[in-house]
Amino acid sequence: MPSPVILNIYDLTTQVNSWTYWCGVGVFHAGVEVYGIEYAYGGHDYDVSGIFATRPREAPGAAYRECIHMGETTLSASQVQHLVQQMGHHYKGNKYHLLQLNCNHFASDMCMQLTGKPAPSWVSSWAGDY
Repeated sequence: MPSPVILNIYDLTTQVNSWTYWCGVGVFHAGVEVYGIEYAYGGHDYDVSGIFATRPREAPGAAYRECIHMGETTLSASQVQHLVQQMGHHYKGNKYHLLQLNCNHFASDMCMQLTGKPAPSWVSSWAGDY
């Protein structure tokens, strides 16, 4: 049975985003919710996966803004887990870069893998192209 894929968007700086959001830009964090788990990407010093799981809409250090329904995936929960493990080979903690490889790039990539659609471009508006 297909599962909804939800892109959860967070403000990293609510003061700036309150002014810039309406212009189509901002400083955002994004995570992908599927099967009741939210997956996101962050940096650390080690050459292992930087992907982590949280409860939906509870990303640490960020203020929840909105969700975007990206579609559905036909992958099973175990297949999603396998996909996350495979993506961890590319999204390593020590490869995190604020502009070139960040949580928004990961979220867009995961949405593409699950639904065939990337995240909207405004989500990563200050971090360059996907």
